[in-house]
Amino acid sequence: MSTSIGSYAPDFEIPGVDGSVHHLARYLEQFRAVGVVFMCNHCPYVRLYLDRLKQIQAEFQDQGMTLIGINSNDAEQYPDDSFDNMKRFAADHQLNFPYVRDVTQEVAQSFGAEKTPHVFVLNQQGVLCYSGAVDDNANDTNAVKVPYLRDAIAQILSGATITPTSTEPVGCSVKWRR
Repeated sequence: MSTSIGSYAPDFEIPGVDGSVHHLARYLEQFRAVGVVFMCNHCPYVRLYLDRLKQIQAEFQDQGMTLIGINSNDAEQYPDDSFDNMKRFAADHQLNFPYVRDVTQEVAQSFGAEKTPHVFVLNQQGVLCYSGAVDDNANDTNAVKVPYLRDAIAQILSGATITPTSTEPVGCSVKWRR
């Protein structure tokens, strides 16, 4: 059960490291584009992409876009991904976007998240417009040829056609509960 391109994204209401509950519907009321990023604390790919995600947030936040980081990993098998460690991670890395906890893993399942990071870009109507990788080079920021996430956000904000609508996500697998 995953959300396909052109379908409405599943709503969610889950706790954030900031102490408040984050509701996707409230974000869609405020923003013209929402980037949902399934991520975690310990994944080396998330760490490679973290500065790029923060740059994208900084670049587009005044244009009506926000990212939302969601950690769905099983914290029993991977204690690094506990809620307390998420709070520490957000502070240590000075995240400039909300970081929320999907304890039940229902949000990750309904979106069809496979990796960390795996990004899903929604328009203001809550329709999934892009799913996949942040860009085409996890290891070297300077060697990126196609910034998929940045392009999808810019295309939504300008009313252009989103292309491509999906790519293969690159990263560690989501750590599902057994």
